[in-house]
Amino acid sequence: MKTLIAAALATTALTGAALAGGHEITEFRIGLLGGENAQDRLANNQCLADYTSEVLGVETKLFAPADYNGVIQGLLGGTIDMAWLGASAYAAAYLADPEAVEPVLVKTNLDGSFSYHSIGFARVDSGITSLEDMQGKVFGFGDPNSTSGYLIPSIEIPMATGATMESGDYFGEVKFTGGHEQTIVAVYNGDIDGGVTWADGLGAWEDGYNSGALRRAVDAGLVDMNELVEIWKSKPIPEGPIVLRKALPQDVKDKMIALVSSLHEKDADCAYGVAAGETAGFAPIGHEAYETIIAVRKAKQDS
Repeated sequence: MKTLIAAALATTALTGAALAGGHEITEFRIGLLGGENAQDRLANNQCLADYTSEVLGVETKLFAPADYNGVIQGLLGGTIDMAWLGASAYAAAYLADPEAVEPVLVKTNLDGSFSYHSIGFARVDSGITSLEDMQGKVFGFGDPNSTSGYLIPSIEIPMATGATMESGDYFGEVKFTGGHEQTIVAVYNGDIDGGVTWADGLGAWEDGYNSGALRRAVDAGLVDMNELVEIWKSKPIPEGPIVLRKALPQDVKDKMIALVSSLHEKDADCAYGVAAGETAGFAPIGHEAYETIIAVRKAKQDS
């Protein structure tokens, strides 16, 4: 299957380097955003790395930094060539350097949409069923650069509660867990009372929805969704983009766009791993889709 994809996408035989316009690359580096443990991130994306190596004719390396900022800084510094970012992480990269990366593709849901939700959740046996029940209790954010794990809930939840997200105001304590998987496990184990993560909001709750961090946790055997309950859901959020470093040779960009665009059709299992669950594939996307999130992030930074 990998040979078929390589044959379909590679227009020239490359031996050790991808060439374009006098430039060449000797390796290709894919950054994997935090949210689950590094071992699972690497395993879920190894098939993409293998396909990339065949298509570009160079070694492909996967990088799984401990937090979102590691990927953002890698893209800004030129040590990472491609990544699937959340909308807020893309906004962070764009605000730091508008010429660093360009959004090219977005993961689509089974219904064709490219949005998802921040999902608030708690344990069923906690008796918590709503934000009102969380008053005075311990609430968990994921990563400060996460759209669903911080940016959107930090705006929408105060609108719902009429209070800030500061510890002791509405919630008894507000903590950063370090990522989506960490939040899910912390709630599931009873270390915190509730928290937020991301999901497409489609399909069955007991499956962790069709895609997202809850689905990843179910697939990894970390949680039984029947022991968790949804207590809040954000408005739809635009799915984050797959970005490429702008300075890459154009033929490298074209081949990577073609590879990822065809991934679901050519290898559904690989696409499932890369997309954190069920997907209809990857569709073209541009910067304009994220202008609102960029404005929100900038306003929060400036406040």
